[in-house]
Amino acid sequence: MRRLLYALLVAFSSVALTGAGQMAPQARPSFSDAQKADLDRISAYLNSIHTLKGRFTQIDGNGGMAGGTFFLQKPGKIRFEYAPPAQLLVVSDGYAITVLNKKLNTTNRYPLSSSPLDFVLSNTLNLKVNPYVTGVEHNGNTILVKARSAKNRVTGNITMVFSEPSLALQQWTIVDAQGGQTTVSLDDVQSGMAIPGSTFVLSADTALLKKTQE
Repeated sequence: MRRLLYALLVAFSSVALTGAGQMAPQARPSFSDAQKADLDRISAYLNSIHTLKGRFTQIDGNGGMAGGTFFLQKPGKIRFEYAPPAQLLVVSDGYAITVLNKKLNTTNRYPLSSSPLDFVLSNTLNLKVNPYVTGVEHNGNTILVKARSAKNRVTGNITMVFSEPSLALQQWTIVDAQGGQTTVSLDDVQSGMAIPGSTFVLSADTALLKKTQE
């Protein structure tokens, strides 16, 4: 379960981890004018997103599968609802990320500023100058953006897949420091809708959980 959560947090950071405790980036290859143009387009696309919702399916290197629905609202808010049999809910209210384990009836909070999510949930992203982006390439009707991630002592690599010519985030694959691979695919993604503020407030969920256990 920890790997599932890590993969989601890193992936939604849009390959741009900039936060406290981060390792210094290594040298990256210089980009051609065409690659810089692609990174500018992708940055503009990501910056244009204000709200998203959809479904995610996640498969690890051993074939284990999990999934559910997600909601995103800039700045700072996101919600991951895992479908059964997983009993996990992850919510950021703009200040902190709270992980609710329904099976164990536990909650854990982490500062948003110490998470990769802090960057992607802002409204200013520039992949062209980000020191962790290592490559961009075309592959048929998709564009792949590759990056090196580093957060505290956790390192890894991520490849994000965008549709082309109409840009849309479709999939990402993370390879962690131990060589474990996790792939996440997005489906039924919608943008620009109004999302109720209560979606990003965990109190209603914890109250419902308490009621069902009485």
